[in-house]
Amino acid sequence: MNRSPADLSKYRADLADQTHLGRLCGSKQRFRDRYEILKTLGRGGFGITFLARDVSLPGLPFCVIKQLCPKVNNEKALQQARKRFEQEAKTLSKLGSHAQIPRLLHYFESEGEFYLIQEYVRGHTLTREVQRSGPFSEMAVKRFLLEFLPLLQYVHDNHVIHRDIKPPNIIRCRDDGRLVLIDFGAVKERIAQVGDSSSRGHSSTQFVGTIGFSPPEQLASRPVYSSDIYALGVTCLYLLSGKPPLEFDYEFLTGEIRWQEFITVSEHFGNVLTKMLKVSPRDRYQSPREIMRVLELEPYLDNLMYCMNINPKPFPRENLVSEEYIPPMVRTAMAIRDWRAKLKARRVRGDRFHPRMTFTSSSLNRD
Repeated sequence: MNRSPADLSKYRADLADQTHLGRLCGSKQRFRDRYEILKTLGRGGFGITFLARDVSLPGLPFCVIKQLCPKVNNEKALQQARKRFEQEAKTLSKLGSHAQIPRLLHYFESEGEFYLIQEYVRGHTLTREVQRSGPFSEMAVKRFLLEFLPLLQYVHDNHVIHRDIKPPNIIRCRDDGRLVLIDFGAVKERIAQVGDSSSRGHSSTQFVGTIGFSPPEQLASRPVYSSDIYALGVTCLYLLSGKPPLEFDYEFLTGEIRWQEFITVSEHFGNVLTKMLKVSPRDRYQSPREIMRVLELEPYLDNLMYCMNINPKPFPRENLVSEEYIPPMVRTAMAIRDWRAKLKARRVRGDRFHPRMTFTSSSLNRD
């Protein structure tokens, strides 16, 4: 049955009201005698997120409560879900030591449901930023990547795949403008796997992620580290165009996104986006560090062309920043070029003053 947007909002609100925390919204009753539930922030296939206030701490700070609802039907599956939840919660706690990831304040189980209490980040999502101010310029997207990629590398270095990178899950902090990554899918996927294994002889097709942002291997529940890179590439397309991914067309044979019809960027950055968005994981960048390296080298590409050319060309002085400052990489290339030229000149002079002599048997017997 089709529902209008108003009907969908009411439907989601009704679902939230059916949960224990949903019924506490707006009431004076506190969850675990500590948390005042203020409102619902969002709902997904694995649980509901609430904004709350911790009344046990000075200042009554805001926090986020994520209620995860595992779909299990026996005690053995619940025990397995409990174990996996604790493992993944500890991983999130370790990640939360980074300034761009919300801190995990507490986690616990109550009546067969699992709860994460996390730091509340004041700010607005990148989705809201595009809606308010319009699409980003190419330079702004590059700045976004250079700030976000070290964060993603940190996540991957800790052996975690985020699984749901998209503009609504990236918040620009109101206080200092830093980007914060929220809503890790690791816990949700582990809980979903338990629910799948507990079903009777059939595995469900649930996956953690978002259609359009998730690459094919993630839709098949086989995410890899480069799955996050694909999702980040789709996020860049949204920032550049303001278009959700499902509004783009796809190549019939390859499945590649046909974004070039709607977005104009430089050739170099276009190549970067194309490689991030490859359908095959092996054809993408394999780490955020690779992308950072490519973006950081871009200002030097014109000068590096003279270093790598088979037929050396003189460095044009106008390409240098100024007469006083020459980038270190360019200085090294110029020194190598000068050294090779001097070596070649010395060899030429040596051949000129010391010509090679050819001896024959007749010349040796002449005397």
